[in-house]
Amino acid sequence: MSAPFTLPLLAWYDQHAANLPWRGTQNVYRIWLSEVMLQQTQVETVIPYYHRFLMAFPTVEALAEAPLDAVLKLWEGLGYYSRARNLHKAARFVATQLQGVFPATAATLQQLPGVGRYTAGAIASIAYGEAVPVLDGNVIRVFARLTDLDADVTQTAVKAGLWLQAERWIPAERPGDYNQALMELGRTVCKPRLPLCADCPIRAHCAASANGTQTQRPVRKAKAATPHYDVTAGMIWNDRGELLIAQRPADGLLGGLWEFPGGKQEADESLPACLQRELREELAIEVEVGELFTVVRHAFTHFKITLHAFTCRYLSGPPQALGVQDWAWVRPEHLAHYSFGKADREVIRTLHERRNMLL
Repeated sequence: MSAPFTLPLLAWYDQHAANLPWRGTQNVYRIWLSEVMLQQTQVETVIPYYHRFLMAFPTVEALAEAPLDAVLKLWEGLGYYSRARNLHKAARFVATQLQGVFPATAATLQQLPGVGRYTAGAIASIAYGEAVPVLDGNVIRVFARLTDLDADVTQTAVKAGLWLQAERWIPAERPGDYNQALMELGRTVCKPRLPLCADCPIRAHCAASANGTQTQRPVRKAKAATPHYDVTAGMIWNDRGELLIAQRPADGLLGGLWEFPGGKQEADESLPACLQRELREELAIEVEVGELFTVVRHAFTHFKITLHAFTCRYLSGPPQALGVQDWAWVRPEHLAHYSFGKADREVIRTLHERRNMLL
């Protein structure tokens, strides 16, 4: 049985749907790409990346044939880099194991790396018209308000109940538009802090609006304090005017990206001593730690860092990939050819600014 608000929701969507570049197509590759990019990322941020990505990799075969470094470079700045690595893995799987043909159901789409229940439901409903639901943060918020749900939506059992409700409400007709309408409603009208209830096309069906509890829904447990770490990085110069950079291991945080090598400060350890220890452990090299070059503060999803970048002089020890995937000596003007995380890009920006001031 479809939701009682389906018709007014779809009527609103037909009139107010944003003109987004991945809409109006049944091309499953483009829909998949957009859904992966939109995970935990705002629409406005995704649009230019989506266009650039399609220009470089117009088909799943083109993406599969590309080196991972090229994919990460195009993804640079979009964040959550595991998405890019999984996108590349999935493209290679589709191109080599499935002869370029995407799975055609939500259940089989979940065999692709990085495609969970939500992403599979979005792709299958939009590209194939399969009547399967989606449940992202926007939809959870809409459902929690529609039902005036007073339980913590981060709890596993509560989220399972929301999935069951989503399955009961998904319509047989236009399931892709229905899912997109719910997400659009959550993004533009049923906002987290100040919902625009007067503009809501399904307000008549909303229990939280009737009870005046819409700003209290959804219920989420209070977040724990965000941990903070001091981290060092070495701008290590050799006698040829080159900088040493290292590639992070493929799995894990910022996997496959390049960085100025270093690591997290331990208790009762000075920042220079931390940097020297990390460089021995990761690259088996000795350096002379010089002056502090710059300090960058950056927040990840679950923790924050203060990055202390030091100018260093390379002393001895041929670099070895002990705790890193790879390493390279690079002239400053060639750093743009490598993909870096945001904190390291800030160090590079400062480097170029100071070099330009000296010209």
